[in-house]
Amino acid sequence: MHSVVQHRQEYDREKRKVQCCVVGGGMAGLCSALASARNGIRTLLIQDRPVLGGNASSEVRMWICGAHGRDAKEGGILEEILLRNTYYNRGRKYTIWDDVLYGICREEPLLEVIFNCTVNEVKHDGNKLTGVSAWHLTRQCHIEVESETFVDSSGDSVLSVCGAEMRWGRESSGEFDESHAPVEADDKTMGNSILIQLREVDEHIPFLPPPWAKTFNEKDLDNRGLKPQGNFWWLEFGGIMDTIADSDKIRDENLAIAYGAWDLIKNHPDGRGHHWELEWIGSLPGKRENLRYVGDILLNQNDIEAGGVFEDVVAHGGWSMDDHHPDAINHPGAPTIFHPAPSPYGIPYRSLYSKDFDNLWCAGRNISATHMAMSSTRVMGTTSVMGQAVGTAISIALAKGLSNRGVYEEAIEELQSTLKDQDQYLPGQKREMNALNCRGTLAWSGGDVTPLLDGHERKLGEDDHGVWMAMGENLTWSFPEGHTFRSLRMIVDSDFKRVKRMACSFPKKGNEVDMPDSLLKSGKLEVKCKGNWKELATIENNFNRLIQFPLLEKIEKVRFTPKETWGGEKLLIFSFDLLM
Repeated sequence: MHSVVQHRQEYDREKRKVQCCVVGGGMAGLCSALASARNGIRTLLIQDRPVLGGNASSEVRMWICGAHGRDAKEGGILEEILLRNTYYNRGRKYTIWDDVLYGICREEPLLEVIFNCTVNEVKHDGNKLTGVSAWHLTRQCHIEVESETFVDSSGDSVLSVCGAEMRWGRESSGEFDESHAPVEADDKTMGNSILIQLREVDEHIPFLPPPWAKTFNEKDLDNRGLKPQGNFWWLEFGGIMDTIADSDKIRDENLAIAYGAWDLIKNHPDGRGHHWELEWIGSLPGKRENLRYVGDILLNQNDIEAGGVFEDVVAHGGWSMDDHHPDAINHPGAPTIFHPAPSPYGIPYRSLYSKDFDNLWCAGRNISATHMAMSSTRVMGTTSVMGQAVGTAISIALAKGLSNRGVYEEAIEELQSTLKDQDQYLPGQKREMNALNCRGTLAWSGGDVTPLLDGHERKLGEDDHGVWMAMGENLTWSFPEGHTFRSLRMIVDSDFKRVKRMACSFPKKGNEVDMPDSLLKSGKLEVKCKGNWKELATIENNFNRLIQFPLLEKIEKVRFTPKETWGGEKLLIFSFDLLM
C-alpha cells in the first residue's frame, strides 16, 4: 500500500508548457483554441466539463443564435462545425453533437484538450500572466500550465483573479448615454436557465411532478408561450442573486420551476400536452451574465446601434439587444425585451482583451462591453466569431513578439486579412485576391469571372457575388511565368439560409437534416508544372464551405472541375484563389 501512495504522490502534479492556454471550452473557447492551433500555435484548452460546447452542449442544450439574416450569417470555424455536424449527425442527436466538437479538436495536431479540469490558481508577473494551476477531477491530480498567452472564455471569467479591472451588473443610463439602461446602476444581471426538451408521442403518457416542483397556473406564466414544442429559454431564475456564488441555489430553484412549468403544460385542461412527453431535462443551468473584462474599448449600446464602425473590426454581431428582466420567472411582464440592433454590426478587436494584462485575451459573454451591448454580443454565434478572432490574433502576437494591444497598434490589418482568408466575415470589408497580385489570369469555361474577383464571398442582397458552375465546367488560373504559392483556396455556397442548429424538441418525424443542396460534394483539382498537367487532389464527400489544399511547387496553371453537389444542379462558388 505504501508503494501505491508514493507512486500517486510522485505523479499528482503534471506540467504543461504551451504557447497559448485557453480556459473554457464553450463555443468561444473552442473556436479560439482551433484558430490558435491552426495558425501554428501549440495550444492547450482547459475545460471544466466532460464535453465541449458550453451552453450549446448536451448538458445545457441551448441552440446557437447569432446575427439575423442570411447576409450576416457567421462563416469561418462555426459554419465548418455546423456543416460537420450535419454530415456526421443527420438525426441531430446531442450525444453525437458532443463528439463532433470533440472530434474536430482531436484532429488538430497542435491542440490538446483537458476535460474535467478546473483552474483554481492564476499566476502573474507584473502585467503578464505566467501560468495557471488546475485540478483534474477524474484523475485526481494537479496540472500546472506555463503559457505565453491566455484566453479567458470561461464565461465566469475565472482568470480575473489576476486583478484585471472587471464589471458586473447594469450601468446607469447616464454613464454611456444608453437609452435602454436603467437610470441607476445596479448589480443585477440576467438569470440562468435550465432547459427541457419534449418528444412527440402517439398517446398520452401520464406525468406526475415531484413534490418539490413549483405549482403554477396559467396566469403565473403569462407571456411565456405555454406550447409543448419550442425552446424553453424562459425557465429562468437568479438575476437578482449572484450567478456565481449562488449557483447551487439557483439550480435548485430552476429545477423546481422547470418541473412545475412542464406539469402545467402536460396536464393542462385543454389537453395541449397529451401528445408530448418529457424527453430530457437539464441539470446544469445555462448562464447568461456576470463578470466582464474591461479592455481598451468598452462596447456600448450606441456603438451597436451605429453599426459598430471601427477601424479594428475583427468580428460581427447582429442579434437583437436581448435584455432579460432580472426578476426572470417572477417578473409578471414579458421575460425579455428585444431592442433592435442592426445586422450586421462590427465588433472591435480592442474589446477582446484586458487593458491591464499584456497577454490576456477574452472571448464570449465576458468581453469588454456594457450590460446593454453584452445583451446582444453574448449569443453563441457571435461569441464563436470573437473566439476565432482572438485565436488568430494570438498567432500574430506570438509571431511578431507583440502584446494584445500591440496587435492593434502594429498588425491590425494583418489580423483582418488573415481572418478574411480563413472565412471570417468582416462587415464593410472586401477580401483582396492574392492570385491577381501575381499577374494571374482567371478564366471560366462557362462565362464571365468578374463576380469571383469582387472581394465578396457570400450572397449580399440580390447579388450572388459568385458564379453558378455546371458539373464538368472548369475554372483556371494561369501564370505565364509560373509562381509559387502556399495553398489553393476556394469558398463554395453552404446555404446560409438553411437552419443547421440542433433541435429543441423532437417530433415523431422530420428531425433529420440533409447536407445543403448547393454545397460541393466532389470535384477535381489539377496543376500544370513544367508544361505538364497532373492531379493535385480529388475532392470526395466534401462538407466544408472553405476548401484548401497545399501547393508544394511552382505552378503555371491550376484548374478546378466540379463533379457533384449534394443535390443541386449547379455549384455556386464565391472564390477561387491562391495564398502566398
